[in-house]
Amino acid sequence: MTAIKSFEKPLTPEEEVYYLNLLKNENNKEAKEVLVQRNMRLVAHISKKYNNSGEELDDLISIGTIGLIKAIDTFNVDKGIRLATYASKCIENEILMNIRSNKKNKMQVSLQDPIGVDKEGNAISLIDILGTDEDYVVDKVELKMKISKLYEKIEKVLTEREKEIIKLRYGLTPSGYKTQREIAQQLDISRSYVSRIEKKALKKLKRELNIDKNNINKKNKNDKDKTDKTDKNN
Repeated sequence: MTAIKSFEKPLTPEEEVYYLNLLKNENNKEAKEVLVQRNMRLVAHISKKYNNSGEELDDLISIGTIGLIKAIDTFNVDKGIRLATYASKCIENEILMNIRSNKKNKMQVSLQDPIGVDKEGNAISLIDILGTDEDYVVDKVELKMKISKLYEKIEKVLTEREKEIIKLRYGLTPSGYKTQREIAQQLDISRSYVSRIEKKALKKLKRELNIDKNNINKKNKNDKDKTDKTDKNN
Protein backbone atom coordinates (compact mmCIF):
# COMPACT_ATOMS: atom_id res chain seq x y z
CA MET A 1 0.00 0.00 0.00
CA THR A 2 1.30 3.44 -0.92
CA ALA A 3 1.62 5.79 2.02
CA ILE A 4 0.66 9.44 1.58
CA LYS A 5 3.63 10.54 3.65
CA SER A 6 5.99 9.06 1.04
CA PHE A 7 4.98 11.74 -1.48
CA GLU A 8 6.71 15.10 -1.72
CA LYS A 9 5.26 18.22 -0.14
CA PRO A 10 2.89 20.34 -2.26
CA LEU A 11 4.23 23.38 -4.04
CA THR A 12 3.79 26.83 -2.59
CA PRO A 13 1.44 29.12 -4.57
CA GLU A 14 4.45 30.96 -5.98
CA GLU A 15 6.21 27.75 -7.02
CA GLU A 16 3.03 26.43 -8.60
CA VAL A 17 2.56 29.54 -10.77
CA TYR A 18 6.22 29.39 -11.78
CA TYR A 19 6.06 25.78 -13.00
CA LEU A 20 2.64 26.22 -14.62
CA ASN A 21 3.91 29.20 -16.62
CA LEU A 22 7.06 27.29 -17.54
CA LEU A 23 4.90 24.45 -18.84
CA LYS A 24 2.48 26.75 -20.64
CA ASN A 25 5.03 29.01 -22.26
CA GLU A 26 7.86 26.60 -23.00
CA ASN A 27 6.15 23.19 -22.86
CA ASN A 28 8.83 22.25 -20.33
CA LYS A 29 8.58 18.51 -19.55
CA GLU A 30 10.52 18.84 -16.31
CA ALA A 31 8.04 21.45 -15.09
CA LYS A 32 5.18 19.05 -15.82
CA GLU A 33 6.96 16.28 -13.93
CA VAL A 34 7.38 18.56 -10.91
CA LEU A 35 3.69 19.50 -11.01
CA VAL A 36 2.71 15.84 -11.10
CA GLN A 37 5.07 14.70 -8.34
CA ARG A 38 4.24 17.58 -6.00
CA ASN A 39 0.48 16.92 -6.32
CA MET A 40 0.62 13.19 -5.64
CA ARG A 41 -0.47 13.69 -2.03
CA LEU A 42 -3.73 15.09 -3.40
CA VAL A 43 -4.17 12.03 -5.63
CA ALA A 44 -3.52 9.67 -2.72
CA HIS A 45 -5.89 11.59 -0.44
CA ILE A 46 -8.75 11.41 -2.94
CA SER A 47 -8.01 7.76 -3.77
CA LYS A 48 -8.34 6.78 -0.11
CA LYS A 49 -11.97 7.93 -0.19
CA TYR A 50 -12.68 4.99 -2.54
CA ASN A 51 -10.62 2.40 -0.68
CA ASN A 52 -13.77 0.33 -0.01
CA SER A 53 -14.75 0.15 -3.69
CA GLY A 54 -13.06 -3.23 -4.17
CA GLU A 55 -10.11 -1.71 -6.01
CA GLU A 56 -6.54 -1.76 -4.69
CA LEU A 57 -5.36 1.61 -3.36
CA ASP A 58 -2.26 1.56 -5.58
CA ASP A 59 -4.51 1.00 -8.61
CA LEU A 60 -6.76 3.88 -7.57
CA ILE A 61 -3.72 6.14 -7.21
CA SER A 62 -2.52 5.13 -10.68
CA ILE A 63 -5.92 5.97 -12.17
CA GLY A 64 -6.09 9.18 -10.16
CA THR A 65 -2.70 10.18 -11.52
CA ILE A 66 -4.15 10.03 -15.04
CA GLY A 67 -6.81 12.49 -13.89
CA LEU A 68 -4.11 14.73 -12.41
CA ILE A 69 -2.14 14.75 -15.67
CA LYS A 70 -5.30 15.62 -17.61
CA ALA A 71 -5.92 18.47 -15.15
CA ILE A 72 -2.39 19.82 -15.59
CA ASP A 73 -2.74 19.65 -19.37
CA THR A 74 -6.03 21.58 -19.40
CA PHE A 75 -5.56 23.94 -16.46
CA ASN A 76 -5.79 27.67 -17.19
CA VAL A 77 -3.37 29.51 -14.92
CA ASP A 78 -5.12 32.81 -15.72
CA LYS A 79 -8.32 31.71 -13.95
CA GLY A 80 -6.85 32.71 -10.59
CA ILE A 81 -7.55 29.43 -8.76
CA ARG A 82 -5.16 26.85 -7.37
CA LEU A 83 -4.36 23.81 -9.46
CA ALA A 84 -5.45 21.52 -6.61
CA THR A 85 -8.99 22.95 -6.71
CA TYR A 86 -9.32 22.18 -10.40
CA ALA A 87 -7.42 18.89 -10.30
CA SER A 88 -9.48 17.41 -7.44
CA LYS A 89 -12.55 17.07 -9.65
CA CYS A 90 -10.54 15.64 -12.55
CA ILE A 91 -8.89 13.06 -10.28
CA GLU A 92 -12.19 12.03 -8.71
CA ASN A 93 -13.96 11.77 -12.07
CA GLU A 94 -11.20 9.53 -13.45
CA ILE A 95 -11.42 7.21 -10.44
CA LEU A 96 -15.22 7.04 -10.57
CA MET A 97 -15.24 6.29 -14.30
CA ASN A 98 -12.79 3.45 -13.72
CA ILE A 99 -14.82 1.98 -10.85
CA ARG A 100 -18.05 2.11 -12.88
CA SER A 101 -16.35 0.58 -15.91
CA ASN A 102 -14.93 -2.29 -13.86
CA LYS A 103 -18.29 -3.02 -12.26
CA LYS A 104 -20.03 -2.99 -15.64
CA ASN A 105 -17.43 -5.32 -17.15
CA LYS A 106 -17.67 -7.67 -14.18
CA MET A 107 -21.45 -7.87 -14.50
CA GLN A 108 -21.33 -8.45 -18.25
CA VAL A 109 -18.75 -11.20 -17.96
CA SER A 110 -20.78 -12.91 -15.23
CA LEU A 111 -23.66 -13.45 -17.67
CA GLN A 112 -21.37 -15.79 -19.60
CA ASP A 113 -19.73 -17.42 -16.57
CA PRO A 114 -20.74 -21.06 -15.94
CA ILE A 115 -23.47 -21.45 -13.30
CA GLY A 116 -24.00 -25.20 -13.66
CA VAL A 117 -23.92 -28.11 -16.12
CA ASP A 118 -26.43 -29.60 -18.55
CA LYS A 119 -27.39 -33.27 -18.84
CA GLU A 120 -24.27 -33.98 -20.91
CA GLY A 121 -22.04 -32.36 -18.30
CA ASN A 122 -21.35 -29.23 -20.36
CA ALA A 123 -21.04 -25.89 -18.55
CA ILE A 124 -24.04 -23.58 -18.99
CA SER A 125 -24.56 -19.86 -18.35
CA LEU A 126 -27.56 -17.54 -18.11
CA ILE A 127 -27.14 -16.66 -21.79
CA ASP A 128 -27.32 -20.39 -22.61
CA ILE A 129 -30.51 -20.79 -20.58
CA LEU A 130 -32.16 -17.90 -22.39
CA GLY A 131 -31.41 -19.47 -25.76
CA THR A 132 -28.40 -17.90 -27.41
CA ASP A 133 -28.24 -19.59 -30.82
CA GLU A 134 -25.86 -18.87 -33.67
CA ASP A 135 -28.63 -17.45 -35.85
CA TYR A 136 -29.62 -14.83 -33.28
CA VAL A 137 -26.24 -13.91 -31.80
CA VAL A 138 -23.52 -14.40 -34.37
CA ASP A 139 -20.74 -12.22 -33.02
CA LYS A 140 -19.56 -10.34 -29.95
CA VAL A 141 -21.26 -7.09 -30.93
CA GLU A 142 -24.66 -8.75 -31.08
CA LEU A 143 -23.95 -10.57 -27.84
CA LYS A 144 -23.29 -7.27 -26.06
CA MET A 145 -26.52 -5.92 -27.51
CA LYS A 146 -28.38 -8.93 -26.19
CA ILE A 147 -26.83 -8.54 -22.75
CA SER A 148 -27.91 -4.91 -22.73
CA LYS A 149 -31.41 -5.95 -23.79
CA LEU A 150 -31.47 -8.57 -21.04
CA TYR A 151 -30.73 -5.96 -18.37
CA GLU A 152 -33.52 -3.84 -19.81
CA LYS A 153 -36.01 -6.73 -19.68
CA ILE A 154 -35.02 -7.67 -16.13
CA GLU A 155 -35.91 -4.16 -14.97
CA LYS A 156 -39.05 -3.96 -17.09
CA VAL A 157 -40.90 -7.27 -16.72
CA LEU A 158 -39.81 -8.81 -13.42
CA THR A 159 -41.20 -8.13 -9.96
CA GLU A 160 -38.84 -6.82 -7.27
CA ARG A 161 -38.54 -10.30 -5.74
CA GLU A 162 -37.88 -11.89 -9.14
CA LYS A 163 -35.24 -9.27 -9.97
CA GLU A 164 -33.54 -9.84 -6.63
CA ILE A 165 -33.35 -13.61 -7.09
CA ILE A 166 -32.24 -13.48 -10.75
CA LYS A 167 -29.51 -10.96 -9.97
CA LEU A 168 -28.23 -13.05 -7.06
CA ARG A 169 -28.57 -16.35 -8.92
CA TYR A 170 -26.74 -15.29 -12.08
CA GLY A 171 -24.04 -13.00 -10.74
CA LEU A 172 -25.58 -9.65 -11.71
CA THR A 173 -24.24 -8.15 -8.48
CA PRO A 174 -20.63 -7.43 -7.46
CA SER A 175 -20.70 -10.42 -5.07
CA GLY A 176 -21.03 -12.90 -7.96
CA TYR A 177 -23.60 -15.67 -8.48
CA LYS A 178 -25.12 -17.73 -5.64
CA THR A 179 -26.73 -21.15 -5.38
CA GLN A 180 -30.45 -21.48 -4.71
CA ARG A 181 -29.65 -22.68 -1.19
CA GLU A 182 -27.46 -19.61 -0.49
CA ILE A 183 -30.19 -17.30 -1.77
CA ALA A 184 -32.80 -19.06 0.35
CA GLN A 185 -30.67 -18.56 3.45
CA GLN A 186 -30.00 -14.91 2.62
CA LEU A 187 -33.68 -14.10 1.99
CA ASP A 188 -34.98 -16.42 4.72
CA ILE A 189 -37.22 -18.41 2.38
CA SER A 190 -37.25 -22.04 1.25
CA ARG A 191 -35.01 -23.30 -1.55
CA SER A 192 -38.04 -24.64 -3.43
CA TYR A 193 -39.61 -21.18 -3.32
CA VAL A 194 -36.43 -19.70 -4.77
CA SER A 195 -36.54 -22.33 -7.53
CA ARG A 196 -40.18 -21.53 -8.40
CA ILE A 197 -39.51 -17.79 -8.57
CA GLU A 198 -36.38 -18.36 -10.68
CA LYS A 199 -38.25 -20.56 -13.18
CA LYS A 200 -41.11 -18.06 -13.43
CA ALA A 201 -38.71 -15.16 -13.97
CA LEU A 202 -36.73 -17.03 -16.64
CA LYS A 203 -39.96 -17.88 -18.44
CA LYS A 204 -40.88 -14.18 -18.51
CA LEU A 205 -37.45 -13.21 -19.84
CA LYS A 206 -37.50 -15.91 -22.53
CA ARG A 207 -40.94 -14.78 -23.68
CA GLU A 208 -39.86 -11.13 -23.91
CA LEU A 209 -36.64 -11.94 -25.75
CA ASN A 210 -38.49 -14.21 -28.17
CA ILE A 211 -40.96 -11.40 -28.90
CA ASP A 212 -38.02 -9.12 -29.73
CA LYS A 213 -36.43 -11.82 -31.86
CA ASN A 214 -39.64 -12.40 -33.80
CA ASN A 215 -40.10 -8.66 -34.32
CA ILE A 216 -36.54 -8.36 -35.64
CA ASN A 217 -37.05 -11.30 -38.00
CA LYS A 218 -40.36 -9.84 -39.19
CA LYS A 219 -38.76 -6.44 -39.81
CA ASN A 220 -35.86 -8.03 -41.69
CA LYS A 221 -38.32 -9.97 -43.85
CA ASN A 222 -40.36 -6.83 -44.61
CA ASP A 223 -37.19 -4.92 -45.50
CA LYS A 224 -36.10 -7.75 -47.80
CA ASP A 225 -39.52 -7.88 -49.48
CA LYS A 226 -39.38 -4.11 -50.09
CA THR A 227 -35.88 -4.40 -51.55
CA ASP A 228 -36.90 -7.30 -53.82
CA LYS A 229 -39.96 -5.39 -54.98
CA THR A 230 -37.88 -2.30 -55.74
CA ASP A 231 -35.34 -4.36 -57.68
CA LYS A 232 -38.13 -6.03 -59.66
CA ASN A 233 -39.69 -2.69 -60.61
CA ASN A 234 -36.32 -1.37 -61.74
